[in-house]
Amino acid sequence: MHHRARSTRTAALAVAAVASVGLAGAAPALAAPPPPSDPQLWVNPDSTYHEHVENLGLTGDASDDALYLAQFPTATWFTAGTPTSVKQEVKDVVVHAHADGEIPVLVAYNLPFRDCAQYSAGGATSVEEYKAWIDGFAKGIGNKQAMVILEPDGLGIIPWYTTVEGVSEWCKPAEADPETAAADRFEMLRYAVDTLGSLPGTEVYLDGTHPAWLNVGDITDRLLKAGVERATGFFLNASNYQYTANSVAYGRWISSCIALVTQLDAGVGDCGNQYWNGGPATDWQGTGMDPYAEWASGPLSEVPLERNTIGVDSRYAAQLGDVEPTTTFVVDTSRNGLGPWDPATSANTYPDAEAWCNPPDRGLGLRPTLDTGEELVDGFLWIKVPGESDGQCFRGTGGPEDPERGMVAPPAGQWFVEQADELIALANPPAE
Repeated sequence: MHHRARSTRTAALAVAAVASVGLAGAAPALAAPPPPSDPQLWVNPDSTYHEHVENLGLTGDASDDALYLAQFPTATWFTAGTPTSVKQEVKDVVVHAHADGEIPVLVAYNLPFRDCAQYSAGGATSVEEYKAWIDGFAKGIGNKQAMVILEPDGLGIIPWYTTVEGVSEWCKPAEADPETAAADRFEMLRYAVDTLGSLPGTEVYLDGTHPAWLNVGDITDRLLKAGVERATGFFLNASNYQYTANSVAYGRWISSCIALVTQLDAGVGDCGNQYWNGGPATDWQGTGMDPYAEWASGPLSEVPLERNTIGVDSRYAAQLGDVEPTTTFVVDTSRNGLGPWDPATSANTYPDAEAWCNPPDRGLGLRPTLDTGEELVDGFLWIKVPGESDGQCFRGTGGPEDPERGMVAPPAGQWFVEQADELIALANPPAE
């Protein structure tokens, strides 16, 4: 686990919290309890795995699969409720984790127009309602230790957003005000970063999407607008399937791009990215990185250009000089053991393959840990609860079945017996 940024930041926040008023209307915050000497992620004994077994009456292999997965630390999601109710629900988790001497991972998922009203639609109904909900969330944590994953898709899907390159994005809900919706999104995220980040024991991570989505410069611009400089860092691959190696390279480039922009006054357009990977080490030969293969760094004679990171790595090294990227990140490894599904390998052709939605034949990835061996990687986490459905995926056909699986998939967040079995059977590294 990489402690450098974390330990200095926590100490500074603890001092500041004692000397100043914390949340609006709250008494001055207390310093956080000292973190565990050997920090471990918390396994929730009342996780949704147990709820699924009981509520669905799972037996046999289906029950065994759910209980096998329940032994690993997964994030606890908070997706609704009043400020008072979310305060109590969060408090219940962090108090029990603290009693066990471990660190819980909490997901705050309640932005207005979350998921652009798709499979995981819902959320608060206004800026003010969201801010009040975040206040309750923060009060539930108090001075206990916690890692907060702040709003999956919160920066990847922004309503009525025009990118730094001038592209008007697809998410345009009729209920949202085109003039204010994007600005409201950044305002809410900055508020959440500042509110949660003021807590002495809380680490906050913003949405960094994943390496097959936004280019490095685009997501860096969004992260900076959302206050990443005041957060702990960002998270990658939430609820997705991209290879860990690819996410680590992508995260390293984002951290480098943040350093370029904030310390060397470069623009995000100067940042190398995964969609053209040329650089000094490749004599400026470049191509798009292949998302269906694991990326590596090495001579072109050993690592093909389309999966070689050496060009972009060498580009950032030349640009940064003595400046070290310091923004850390975490990676969701819950379902990426075999990487993403390539719809081109299917026997069928779909209007919209929805490769992110319950793809077939995927496996568990690296088990959750804070000991990553990577300088900028704070943790490999299971943000998505493996075995819970991504949604009722119709792949552009209108349903009611998922034509790739030949069955009706459960709604988002509900238990998917068949997928859980696949994830365990195809786990990489293997399930024990």
